[in-house]
Amino acid sequence: MAAEEIQQDVVRAAAQAVVIEEVRAYVEQIHSRGRVDFTDTGRMVGHLMSAEVLLMNVAEAFTPAN
Repeated sequence: MAAEEIQQDVVRAAAQAVVIEEVRAYVEQIHSRGRVDFTDTGRMVGHLMSAEVLLMNVAEAFTPAN
């Protein structure tokens, strides 16, 4: 394995760790506020939009580079 490939693997692993921590922190934030009010559509849309962004970040971090 070339030094460049090793460096790319290290950077990729770091990016994966960062995105996992982002997701963990987001979930912790939601749970720390107590029960989620599912009747508050504005808040639910906000949660869904945030979750979508986090999922895109997860997909990007875990998809092998071409």
